[in-house]
Amino acid sequence: MAHWYAVAESLKQLLIVQAGETASGRSARLAQAALAGAQAEAAVRSVLLHALQAGIDDLLAADALLLITPEKFGYMAGALKDFFDRTFYPAQGKVEGLPYALMVVAGNDGRGAISSVERIVRGYPFKPVAKPWLLQGESGDAELDTARQLGLALASGVACGIF
Repeated sequence: MAHWYAVAESLKQLLIVQAGETASGRSARLAQAALAGAQAEAAVRSVLLHALQAGIDDLLAADALLLITPEKFGYMAGALKDFFDRTFYPAQGKVEGLPYALMVVAGNDGRGAISSVERIVRGYPFKPVAKPWLLQGESGDAELDTARQLGLALASGVACGIF
């Protein structure tokens, strides 16, 4: 008979790191939608953490990563940069090829935020498994559904061993 803890330990894990500053902001709503989509895949444990709370242990436990950040002054949010600053050197040699996807919520064109994240994650090096998703303007039902689908796609890819 399998024990519940053995099943829990065998689950793959998707880590969603969200860097928005408010719990009700656009990036937080998109992160919640992505988490809901990911949780539809029962074979994967999906974890949503704010970038300031996520650390090296969370990153090392992840089998895939979804990064969600608002654009701030043409750059990623400071909270996401802080996550990178705290995890980059401790992660060296331990996360090579970790599948990741990126969502940027932009008030401008978002290119600076995307390029800055892509430059940093190449150094880990993570493996992109989706094109960066840039959301400009308000997030309505269609955008929330896209975030749910991305969460489900990442979790399903991990569960099936595609990534």
